[in-house]
Amino acid sequence: MNGPDRPNLVPVSGAIESPWLGILSRSAAAGGTVAVVLAVAATLATAPAAGLSVLFGAALVIAFFGISLLIGHYTGRTNPSGALGLFAVTYAIKVVGFAAVLFFLGTPGWLDRTWFFTGALATVIAWQVAEVFAFSRLRTPLYDDAEDAGEAAPSPEATPASDAAPPVHRTEGH
Repeated sequence: MNGPDRPNLVPVSGAIESPWLGILSRSAAAGGTVAVVLAVAATLATAPAAGLSVLFGAALVIAFFGISLLIGHYTGRTNPSGALGLFAVTYAIKVVGFAAVLFFLGTPGWLDRTWFFTGALATVIAWQVAEVFAFSRLRTPLYDDAEDAGEAAPSPEATPASDAAPPVHRTEGH
């Protein structure tokens, strides 16, 4: 039914090879947009340092979450089953790493803590909403098609009798 007589139908699409970069771009765009709007508001309401504080908090959040999606992109190609374990290890390294950087750098004199926290929190919320929305739109196959793998589906005759389910007989009224 899809052809010249039905030009408005969308053709069927397959699974995306690697969704991570698309999710990264959507999430970073959402977080960045919220951060810029909030930074302008902070600058107008308080001072330029408040706007920079918002942008600094947002940059840390985007870097923190972006590293995970980049690792997912590169790991997903070579070892998809190991990606989840690598996410967990990376998360621990990021938490310790970012805490160490902030501890050793200290708090800059220009940093407005309230606007920094507000910018980071708003960016996290925007990032997570965009990421969940992007994940919800993925087309992920749940099983391999036998035709795609070059294998024929097993026939009932090829199934051993011990593995086959007994036949079900239905009678009227039961």
